[in-house]
Amino acid sequence: MEIERDRIIRVMGIVNLTDDSFFEGSRVLGPDGRPDPGLLLPRIDSMMSEGADILDLGACSTRPGSDSVSEEVEWSRLEPALRLIASERPGLSLSIDTFRPGVVSRAFDVVGPFMVNDVSGGPPSMWRLVGDLGLEYVAMHTRGTPKDMASLTDYEDVVAAVESFFEDVAGVAEANGVRDWILDPGFGFAKTVSQNWRLLDRMAVFKRFGRPVLAGLSRKSFLYRPMGLSPADVLPATCAANLVALRNGADVLRVHDVAAARQTIEVYKSLSIWTEEIS
Repeated sequence: MEIERDRIIRVMGIVNLTDDSFFEGSRVLGPDGRPDPGLLLPRIDSMMSEGADILDLGACSTRPGSDSVSEEVEWSRLEPALRLIASERPGLSLSIDTFRPGVVSRAFDVVGPFMVNDVSGGPPSMWRLVGDLGLEYVAMHTRGTPKDMASLTDYEDVVAAVESFFEDVAGVAEANGVRDWILDPGFGFAKTVSQNWRLLDRMAVFKRFGRPVLAGLSRKSFLYRPMGLSPADVLPATCAANLVALRNGADVLRVHDVAAARQTIEVYKSLSIWTEEIS
């Protein structure tokens, strides 16, 4: 893909209000099951100082294989975090990582507009609500639930499957009046290791939809498991994968490590300058 030096690239910093998200360093939940202000606010401040554009708050783990908590438990974690942020750090650009329309409605009543980051791909009730509220929406490709996903097989063309999914999404978004939606290919969700790499290599094809593309690659299992490592060990691999994503059209990087993502973006931009100079 041709490098666009002036393209706006946003960094989404991950804040997990959970006790079982796969990267322990992102968790800010206290032992009482509520957000710990002593963990939450410093993480937010650190990510904002490092250049985060959006803070993505998740109160129900959506990693593959995770057990979902109830909506009431999710809200009991999320509500105090939202109220603390509104009080102590007003004006931040927020995303909420949830697949439940009820959580979206309640959060909107507390903080007003935010981005909805929905790993379910969007049930009809979510699309209607997002359209009614005029919210920005991240639609992610997956199959099934995080606990028990039906994977694409290696015999299926993963790129064609994801393209077909977003052709349907585009129609649903238009029908529900959702004008601001972001395309997330769903790295790590219902895909084999080889399919994740194939999808990353071919990611540029999704620019034909004319929507921003989000790459959620940070510390994921298709990076660390083939090397026999853990999520804590693969920041360098994450940066390398993010650089590939940027070259293939990513407009949003969803990451645990904001400073590293910003450095990766600077490398990408430097490469674009060099490419222009020799062309």
